[in-house]
Amino acid sequence: MREKQRFDRLEQFRIFAAALVVAIHTSPLMSLSADADFFLTRVLGRIAVPFFFMVTGQFVVSAFPECGMARVLNYVKKIALLYGAAVILYIPIGIYAGQYKNLGISDVLRMLIFDGTFYHLWYFPACIIGILIVYAASCVMRRNKMMILAAVLYAAGLFGDSYYGLVEELPVVGDFYEAAFQLFSYTRNGIFLAPVFLLLGEAASSGTKNKKRAADARILWAGLAVSFVAMTEEAFLLRHFELQRHDSMYILLVPVMYFQYKILIQNAGRGTVRKKRPGGVQRYLGTTATWTYILHPAMIVVVRGAAKVTKLDLLVENSLVHYFVVCIFSFASAFMIAVFLDQWKGPVGGRKRQLLLQQKKSRRSRAQERQESREQERQESRAQERQESRAQDFCLGRAWLEIDHEALQHNVAVLRSKLPADCRLMPAVKADAYGHGAVLIAGQLQKMGVDSFCVACVQEGIQLRRQGIRGEILILGYTHKDQCALLHQYHLTQTVIDYEYALQLNSCGVDIHVHIGIDTGMHRLGERSENIKKIMAVYGLEHLIVDGLYTHLSASDTLQMYGRAYTSLQAEAFCRTVAALREQGYPCPKLHMLASYGVLNYPELAGDYARVGIALYGVLSTKEDTVRWQEELQPVLSLKARIAAVKVLYQGESAGYGPAFTAARDMKIAVLAIGYADGLPRALSGGVGSVLIHGQRAPVIGRICMDQTIVDVTGIGDVKTGDTAVLIGRSGSMEISVCDIAAQAGTITNEILSRMGARLERVMV
Repeated sequence: MREKQRFDRLEQFRIFAAALVVAIHTSPLMSLSADADFFLTRVLGRIAVPFFFMVTGQFVVSAFPECGMARVLNYVKKIALLYGAAVILYIPIGIYAGQYKNLGISDVLRMLIFDGTFYHLWYFPACIIGILIVYAASCVMRRNKMMILAAVLYAAGLFGDSYYGLVEELPVVGDFYEAAFQLFSYTRNGIFLAPVFLLLGEAASSGTKNKKRAADARILWAGLAVSFVAMTEEAFLLRHFELQRHDSMYILLVPVMYFQYKILIQNAGRGTVRKKRPGGVQRYLGTTATWTYILHPAMIVVVRGAAKVTKLDLLVENSLVHYFVVCIFSFASAFMIAVFLDQWKGPVGGRKRQLLLQQKKSRRSRAQERQESREQERQESRAQERQESRAQDFCLGRAWLEIDHEALQHNVAVLRSKLPADCRLMPAVKADAYGHGAVLIAGQLQKMGVDSFCVACVQEGIQLRRQGIRGEILILGYTHKDQCALLHQYHLTQTVIDYEYALQLNSCGVDIHVHIGIDTGMHRLGERSENIKKIMAVYGLEHLIVDGLYTHLSASDTLQMYGRAYTSLQAEAFCRTVAALREQGYPCPKLHMLASYGVLNYPELAGDYARVGIALYGVLSTKEDTVRWQEELQPVLSLKARIAAVKVLYQGESAGYGPAFTAARDMKIAVLAIGYADGLPRALSGGVGSVLIHGQRAPVIGRICMDQTIVDVTGIGDVKTGDTAVLIGRSGSMEISVCDIAAQAGTITNEILSRMGARLERVMV
């Protein structure tokens, strides 16, 4: 029987590493000390995943390239199957958590290939990619050059992770990382993180059987102690200077892992060569650690659910208790799976597999008979897929919005020119950037040097982060306390609605950056300006980091006497509040009062930010205001739709629901592929609204439907299916503005724009 050497210390340390991973996602010391928890989860905890990579490096990479591609692919297949099982396991939880909303094909591919479909599953694709990179490198270069390549990749990853603040503003480098974050959310992935630790695992394990090459234990322990202390200092310094985009990669993590792994495997083979499978719990340790890693987020959900059902708030509110309970649930579940899998691999399980193999073999011949016909079906299917792909690549198929890049850039310049040099734009990209497309608009603004944004809710902020939008993102509205972890995870800044809400945020136990809302007269959100003591108390809350204060001016849209007086009262109240805070020694880092109308009408009240919204998109809330500023602001959006059908409607015939329209004469009508589900107001029905076709006006007839609108094209020549109708924008010398539609619908432009449907394609022109 072939002897099998087992490294018991590595198996045991895998359990410890799994416990550290659980700690990273539960913050066990947060109830006691934020600094202690940072040390545990962001310093000590960061040795866990590299350790897993190094074990793989010792037992898999050491055989490269002699093992051959087939063996590499076989190992990758095993990881992929485990990853697939974990993906399926977390689909219900991900759906419940809202992580899969509004995902496109690129989002799904990014999650599967780099980010993982749940926050901890990134390890599996990282392992696959890292192994393939290392194997490919091993086929063309020596180990020393491979290590140099891995070090270069790791260095690039550092500047996208813990050292991001150093390069974020650099022109070329910043653009590189901005583009990279469109492909993946973090650089702690299979490209930048995995290769160096896979190779380090192989390097640290080489020569362990040769006593002459074994390092002196005292040197190893000294090296580990010095490098770990230095890494701790590195982590806290990076945190202090707020350079980290993420905190998975440190410079000194590499020597720490080398010394630690060398200590673990030194003399590991002594007394560990066995001819039989190990007995007792030892045989289950490796599998238990793996499944603990996979299962612990699910156990976090289970424990939180149990706390709600049993009313045992201690299970959640005390972070240390929460951690130990999650560990117990995770390790117990993982151990049971390990026992089951061990039994499956045992003698009884072996007989079962043999029977399955025989059944599979008997089916194989029948499968071969069907192979030729299936191959023909595959070819036909591929041809159809190519056709469908070409169809999907066509952007202007049904109805769409055209976003004018030059108009957007012009408006940014105009708004900046009205503000002092030290006042920065913080564009409001809430409500999908007033219907224009939040990710599209924010991405363009970022290229124009805008690095701060505001949104209405946490979901909007997460969408921007997942699409690579950097800088500060301020949430203007309410976020439920159960979503506080998302604020921390995605580096979002939350508005403090009032002192009671601040207490709720603080009770979440994670550090949250906030701007304090000050109610100076709108009486919507914000702590009342006269409640100075409550505002001061917010500064004293342990987990809230106050980055700014702001108020909202409710009458800045007018320059009439009432508007001027009320705006002045609000501004004075805000300034009194800030002065009182500063007098008591409380810092007021970023201050802002102005939104769109404030910038245009009261630029003298500018602070550190201006929360421009509707004006950024080239219109104002009413037609009168838009006309007043039309020489300076340019509309950014046009709405267009295809003509789906052209028909003759004879005298006396009706069209649409109701029937609300009956032809008084023979006429020609066109059916447009757009309706109220796309944001076209139903109030435009019955001739109230119109569209432009070939530079001529075509009135709406009948009632606007959910997906179609009928217009009268009598007298408009050469109208045919597939032609374009303009609903907002220019056609020839004629124009329909969003202000026109708002006036016809009896509302304001803000509502019309923000109701633009999600199924409208948004195209930058």
